[in-house]
Amino acid sequence: MGQNNLVLLEILEWFDKTGKEMVQRIPAQGSGEIKFGAQMIVRENQVGIFFYNGKAVHLFGGGRHTLKTANIPLLTKILSIPWGLTSPLRAEAYFINMKVFPDLKWGTRDPVAFRDSELGLIRLRAYGIFNIRVIQPLLFINSLIGTMANFTIADIEAYLGTVIVSRLNDYMGENLDTLLNLPGKYEAWARGLQKNLVDEFSRFGLALTDLFINAITPPREVQKLMDDRSAMGLFDDMNKLMQLKAASSMEKAAENPGTAGQGMGMGLGFMVPSMISRMMDPPVKAAGPTTADDPPKCPDCGKVIPQDAGFCPFCGHQILILEKCAACGKNLSLNAVFCPQCGTKVKKKESTRGCPGCGTENLMTARYCNGCGERI
Repeated sequence: MGQNNLVLLEILEWFDKTGKEMVQRIPAQGSGEIKFGAQMIVRENQVGIFFYNGKAVHLFGGGRHTLKTANIPLLTKILSIPWGLTSPLRAEAYFINMKVFPDLKWGTRDPVAFRDSELGLIRLRAYGIFNIRVIQPLLFINSLIGTMANFTIADIEAYLGTVIVSRLNDYMGENLDTLLNLPGKYEAWARGLQKNLVDEFSRFGLALTDLFINAITPPREVQKLMDDRSAMGLFDDMNKLMQLKAASSMEKAAENPGTAGQGMGMGLGFMVPSMISRMMDPPVKAAGPTTADDPPKCPDCGKVIPQDAGFCPFCGHQILILEKCAACGKNLSLNAVFCPQCGTKVKKKESTRGCPGCGTENLMTARYCNGCGERI
């Protein structure tokens, strides 16, 4: 490029060969003797800043520009004799890449503690991507580059990722109560988090153009707990869920080699058909009015009885359940003193209890007093 020569004028330009470089200084080894009339060629996606005697003289946009520093070659060399023919009038040019740098990674190095309202204290990992670009070139150089010859996106990606994680922790603590409510919030959270990061990036002359949250994940054991909770919602009968999990466990055990696995496999062959048939059984009907197709039966002797019967006409069993014997479980009549089956004395339950504070009588199931409002 004709730098640091006696007569030839310099042509200053820069090409980013890797797509990762943000800033390049010319000359790379330091300041140089850039002469009056040197040409600076700046691409549309670049900005050039010319420094002369340690100060930023001018900022150039896309196009070809003529540099005027009054650093005339012959006169400079004559005047530079006391400095060993090195001109004290120093100049350098910085080229700043103004394009968007995409697909930068951010994520938690270590799990972050979060107090979940339903799951308790858990540790979370989060990761995603973000895009940045330079919006204030001179501020970017003065705050981050300094006198470095070049600067790549790898030099700042880790730091910016740490800033994002730190702000995410604060944002999550303010806007999330439980992980069970997290699905569907990634996009809204990304927009809100991006707004909170504007000041953090702008003080370096950078803009956070895009931010994406790919995942926020708890440990595996918590994920399994959440999966089990979701699976419970798919089953009306918990017995069927437990049968399915038991069958799955036995199937995995039967696949293991050895005597234990063979024995489990034989047991599985006998048990699975029965379990499947139970799973296919129709659900038990809820208690309610009976029909002619389903006549009422005595729960004690099993014989068909009239629908309006209060007692079984065959064994005398109390049909209307008001209270059961604590010893044998026999249905008791309303004013029964002893159990008609085992003779155990029936203990009468108190229907009310007094408030220890004001003495007001309240129902046995009451948690707060109706008189003073205090907890019982």
